[in-house]
Amino acid sequence: MITTTIVDDEPYSCEALAILLERHCPDLKILDICYSGMSALQSIKEKRPNVLFLDIEMPNMNGFELLEKLREVDFELIITTSYDHYAIKAIRYSALDYLLKPIDAEELQKSVYKAMKRMKHPDPQQIEMLFHRLNHPTVAINKIAIPTMEGLQMVAVDSIISCSSSDNYTSLALKGGQLIIASRTLKEVEEMLEDFSFSRVHHSHLVNLNEVEKYMKGEGGYLIMSDRSVVDVSRSRKEMLLKRLQPNKS
Repeated sequence: MITTTIVDDEPYSCEALAILLERHCPDLKILDICYSGMSALQSIKEKRPNVLFLDIEMPNMNGFELLEKLREVDFELIITTSYDHYAIKAIRYSALDYLLKPIDAEELQKSVYKAMKRMKHPDPQQIEMLFHRLNHPTVAINKIAIPTMEGLQMVAVDSIISCSSSDNYTSLALKGGQLIIASRTLKEVEEMLEDFSFSRVHHSHLVNLNEVEKYMKGEGGYLIMSDRSVVDVSRSRKEMLLKRLQPNKS
């Protein structure tokens, strides 16, 4: 049985999440529900859950402060929050899962499923990247954490040429001919790269605009990338792409 602990200062939110877990994630056993960071600190050390649902906005000790006080993060972390602000970007860079409140049952199932797949290989680098981004929000980060079937791979953003969707996975084509299969959807990868020079040019393709060599006309047209690969452009995304490729054109 996979175990979990819920940490949230709002009793209603805890109750709502517990009900969703019981209904939609029966493989998870709730070990404890904690209404403060301080009580959670002791509970986590004693009960050692496999998965932690952690609210980041709590008085006295918020979720990030709780993580800093834990000597060892040997559980999968799913962050819950009502606030879609800069902290979400930090979470995305570190490839940690998060759920926006009110929590959707389908999104919850997806996060739990991903956590269960990754449970054998928790990676402390994710937490380190999270804290680095939180503590240095204006400092450019040139790497992102890409979850794969083998674990977590740190990838330089400027080495990515294009990304293509394949069901619930994404193929990343890198310079030098390397290919990485990320256990993330293309939408999730797009969110991780939204602060960089990437553009969604098709429902199945995301490209690094710095690696575009040619745009070839057509109904939607297509791109020739620096690795000589060809990427289709959908008709609905053509206008936005051309504006980004020609920012000074009126």
